[in-house]
Amino acid sequence: MENNTVPATGKRIALITGASSGMGREFVLALDRQEKFDELWLVARRRERLEALQNQVRATVRAIPLDLGLPSSLETLKTLLAEEKPDIRVLVNASGFGRFGAFTALPLDDQLKMIDLNAKALVAVTYLALPYMKPGSCVYELDSLSAFQPVPYINVYGATKAFVLSFSRALNVELKKQGRGIHVMAVCPGWVRTEFFEHAVLDDTITYYNRFFNPQEVIERALRDMKKGKDVSVCGFSIRAQVLLTKLLPHGVVMEIWCHQQKK
Repeated sequence: MENNTVPATGKRIALITGASSGMGREFVLALDRQEKFDELWLVARRRERLEALQNQVRATVRAIPLDLGLPSSLETLKTLLAEEKPDIRVLVNASGFGRFGAFTALPLDDQLKMIDLNAKALVAVTYLALPYMKPGSCVYELDSLSAFQPVPYINVYGATKAFVLSFSRALNVELKKQGRGIHVMAVCPGWVRTEFFEHAVLDDTITYYNRFFNPQEVIERALRDMKKGKDVSVCGFSIRAQVLLTKLLPHGVVMEIWCHQQKK
């Protein structure tokens, strides 16, 4: 399918991936409070988690259990969009996977899974959704503070997030130049207290976390920044200061500071 605009004949929806937990789930709750969607389309692997969310929101929920790391799941989503032709007002790409540790100690499958889900699937879902988006629609690409610098012991995860930052900012300019009226923003928080860490942290390689934010404050900031037309959302003074340092200091120095904090 060519990535051209498709006349929307269906319902006004928000499409949220990674919706069953973490930042994705919190985005579902935040968008539901806006009460401007006919349906919330929620994509994640765990059907039972998606169905449980139906009892916590006021909007009509369509649970779409898919593993976006699989090409077959992307084909399923493509077919569903073509059949329903929804008016996608908001896209939130919150699916993600992380493993922290030394590159040579982590299984290769886990490292490739990070690339598949954090980068490839995000690009694919964005590509599939854009034809069903109108002027005034917006895209939140969930990113990370690690996008701004190379991060030893989080190197593959950080590299996928650097990709997302570059992709999101460039796509935002492309769509503006094309007159599409669709805004794309990378959401780049620091450490956020979600169940992500139950899966990402398997040993004591990373021990220093500075400060944890709660997901609600990150999302509230992202919603405000989207209204302001920003292409990057960074929550918290301390995180914005770290971003500034990554611009002022050589990355070699930044990496040495990080390693010192982790006692490496």
